[in-house]
Amino acid sequence: MPIASRLLSWFDAAGRKHLPWQQDPTPYRVWVSEIMLQQTQVSTVIPFYERFMARFPDVHALAAAPLDEVLHLWTGLGYYARARNLHRAARVIVDVHHGHFPRTLESLQALPGIGRSTAGAILAFAYSARYPILDGNVKRVLTRHFGIVGYPGDKKVEAQLWELADRCTPAQRVADYTQAIMDLGAMICVRARPLCMACPLRETCVAHREGRQAELPTPRPRKARPHREAYALILVRGDGAVWLEQRPLQGLWGGLWVFPQFESRERACEYIGRIGRSSCAPRSLPSYSHAFTHFDLTLHPLLVESVEPHREVSEPGGRWLDPSEPAKIGLAKPVVDLMSKLMTGEGDWCCDLLRVRQVAMPD
Repeated sequence: MPIASRLLSWFDAAGRKHLPWQQDPTPYRVWVSEIMLQQTQVSTVIPFYERFMARFPDVHALAAAPLDEVLHLWTGLGYYARARNLHRAARVIVDVHHGHFPRTLESLQALPGIGRSTAGAILAFAYSARYPILDGNVKRVLTRHFGIVGYPGDKKVEAQLWELADRCTPAQRVADYTQAIMDLGAMICVRARPLCMACPLRETCVAHREGRQAELPTPRPRKARPHREAYALILVRGDGAVWLEQRPLQGLWGGLWVFPQFESRERACEYIGRIGRSSCAPRSLPSYSHAFTHFDLTLHPLLVESVEPHREVSEPGGRWLDPSEPAKIGLAKPVVDLMSKLMTGEGDWCCDLLRVRQVAMPD
């Protein structure tokens, strides 16, 4: 029996059919969900997706919004280039395609942030068009079932997987099949300890037959992860507001607001005078670690309290933020985490920000 028939039978009995983006699967709703689901689990995506849709119910609302607001609603979801590309693509759809979503693989792939697999998923879910997909879950199912050896990110192996994905995709019930193979990878054919006895494909699965589930897919060749360090300068005004800078659109935390960062403590201390003055010396706080996709970062926070800003602060892309008010801008995760520590006074983190907050709270 073909893979598709077994997967569809399994999907009818056990597949996911009540996810938010499965209800009224318009091209826009499907597109946003597919971008959010890139390298992110369904359970994490759902609350972000629902908030995003409540604020941006259609492509026109998204295209008209400022990037800051888009990044704000993305804060905590990670991989922020996805949000920037989503915003850029929305404007292309409105300006170039007059608000109509493209319906061909080539025109979808021409939009920022949409690759072949994402384009195929949009066409399958929104239009029931027959296009294969090849996300991480599907790669895992196919490599195990067919016993494909080699890192799936290598071009030759990936080309082989695309051929298999296309061969297995049926002509009918394409949307259900696409969801089924994604669900199988997410729920049954998981990375560690797959639930083979519950898998509808186990009878023809090479990895199951040969006991090679732990070997496949072939892991990425190991490389030493680079490690970087930086000093994060936390300037706190007497009223508890903190100074932030907006990162350039390209690069790490593109478009997000961060604490100013420097290669050395000396450079950080030199910067203080450009913003204001303080009678408090910079105070070192416990280090903060953050993992990016390709390297690890250790931040050494330097806290300067009771800063009196210059009347005219000419630093471009900078602003004071009152942490007691709901943020309406995109904040990098270290900013969210470090401000939370400052506001709760955890360990060595007590500062003006916490004291102002306590004074402002009613008895």
